[in-house]
Amino acid sequence: MLAFFHSYVKIFVMEMQIGEKKRIYLLDEIRGFAVFCMVFYHAFFILGENFGFMPANRLYEFFLPVEPLYAAIFIFVCGISCTLSRSNLKRGFKILGAAIGFSLVTCLLLPAIGIKGMEIYFGILHLLGVCVLIYAVGHKFFDKVSPYGGILACAVLYPFFSGIEDRTLGYGQLVSFKLPDVLYHTSYLMPLGIYSPWFYSADYFPVFPSVFIFFAGVFSGRILMKKGYPDFAYRKKIPFFDFLGKYSFIIYILHMPVIFGLAYVAEKIIY
Repeated sequence: MLAFFHSYVKIFVMEMQIGEKKRIYLLDEIRGFAVFCMVFYHAFFILGENFGFMPANRLYEFFLPVEPLYAAIFIFVCGISCTLSRSNLKRGFKILGAAIGFSLVTCLLLPAIGIKGMEIYFGILHLLGVCVLIYAVGHKFFDKVSPYGGILACAVLYPFFSGIEDRTLGYGQLVSFKLPDVLYHTSYLMPLGIYSPWFYSADYFPVFPSVFIFFAGVFSGRILMKKGYPDFAYRKKIPFFDFLGKYSFIIYILHMPVIFGLAYVAEKIIY
């Protein structure tokens, strides 16, 4: 498993070696801020759920309402980054491969050693991997779509699919369509947001409706490429967030096992 993650880290570092003058630091800093928020959010979850640390539980519940916001920022920036990537196909497989590794560890290895409640069946890395691959395969089609029309379509479709986990599509009381209950008897469709009442994933980001946040980022990235990024986007302003954003993939892979390991050691020392 270490060799598996090492290969992805090596590929990621090689891809990050691009000219400093061409790097859009603003994207790194925004991505870094989102990663910073996610790391602390997951830390509160791990400390509260697995170690019974009540202050962490309260902090987790406090930040729960804003978690979709910084997750959306992360997904949106990933979409923008796809318009700058040289090989989205390789990038998508890399992200999805790491996500599958996460699932193997959290769903098989951790329960085998008595650690439960950490299972991740379809988290944010799974979502990003699938989204990047969709764009990589269909980029010729998406590149023909007007970016302004694409953003409008995403703005219309996101709320339409936002109730899929509650078995409903539409726009609330204005118009709605109830999905067949039989679809929710199993969890085979959980990547789409359709699952049984017994399904649980510690980190869960189904394709719908988040795919539309990703493609809103793709279309926004196309507009920025055509008009040109503003000069300030190429200047480094917050080195800390820039560092986190530049190595966000590595940090995301490592942060949960590191947090868990440190908490485990601290618990043994204290108790």
